[in-house]
Amino acid sequence: MLSHYQRYILKLLAWPLLLITFSLTCIIWLTQALRFIDFIINRGLSVLDFVHITLLLVPSLLTIIVPVALFIAVIFCYNKLVADSELVVMESSGLSPWQLARPAILIGTAGMLISFALALYVMPAANRQFKDMQDFLRNNYTSVLLQEEVFNHPAPGLTVFIRARDDDGVLKGILVQDNRVPGQSVTMMADEGRMTQTARGPRFLLKRGLRQEMRGGRISWLDFDSYNLDLSFYTEQAEDRVRDPRERFLTELFTPEEGLSAEQYPRFMAEAHQRLTWPLYSLGLAMLAAAVLLRSEFNRRGRWKRISTLCAVSLMAVLVSFALTNLTARIPMLAVLMYGNAFAVLLTGGWLLLRPPAMAPRGVWEAA
Repeated sequence: MLSHYQRYILKLLAWPLLLITFSLTCIIWLTQALRFIDFIINRGLSVLDFVHITLLLVPSLLTIIVPVALFIAVIFCYNKLVADSELVVMESSGLSPWQLARPAILIGTAGMLISFALALYVMPAANRQFKDMQDFLRNNYTSVLLQEEVFNHPAPGLTVFIRARDDDGVLKGILVQDNRVPGQSVTMMADEGRMTQTARGPRFLLKRGLRQEMRGGRISWLDFDSYNLDLSFYTEQAEDRVRDPRERFLTELFTPEEGLSAEQYPRFMAEAHQRLTWPLYSLGLAMLAAAVLLRSEFNRRGRWKRISTLCAVSLMAVLVSFALTNLTARIPMLAVLMYGNAFAVLLTGGWLLLRPPAMAPRGVWEAA
């Protein structure tokens, strides 16, 4: 059961945490979503598809943001308690630093569990769907790639111009210049056409047109009523794509399929260990922030020096975590340091909360 003061501190922690998490997620999501604005303005992507594909980025953002938001929220909450002298009253009533830090530990544990759920299941599932949808949009030339009254270049050596597109997706006034085969230039003009998806890949179906081919210095002409242009050999099919480590679940990272190169396997291991260690910072950073603020002496001018030192040390621990992830992708044996860095933050916060103070105010430790 939580006491009245613990529920009070939890309430103070919850609102800043939600606000910081929401704000950081929206800011970073907006910067990432701007990359897809061109798909709406110039390439005909619907707003619903845009929202869908950009929302798939949110789990990856939350995985990184949750520990940072928890750290900031704990600093804000406990510093406010100090500034309002509420923490001094609680300490004078006989509450130990561990008891006062319990709300931060509880919310940090909840954040750690949420981070594990995001890192182990939600994030890889969202990234997999994001990549599959990205491939689909890349191959869906009717709605994505071919713009009206623009010389489009969907592939190296291929230029497509269309005059207009009707509501049914039929393309009008088509010009195709195909230089993909060296020494064999092909020019096609058609009254209309349509992009279709088949089991073997995308096809460009042209109707009522002219095909001109130059080979060996000679030009040949062909009038056609219907012509099927194969585009599949330069597009990458989703089923043949090797999934990125961020698209794979934990079991797929530790037991990947055969045929991986010597450079790919360490990347898979680094991604797996990063997913197992990063959520620990949700609890570790929250405990460390609470411990430093609860153990510092009271000062009416504020604790900005101690807070600045805390932020610098925590930032260093986070940067070391990312650096070790990159190094583990090259040297797999360094994975043990990833766990060591995460547990060092956890144990430091716990030790600061549990060690008895050199001088305690009267009555602080009597109840304990």
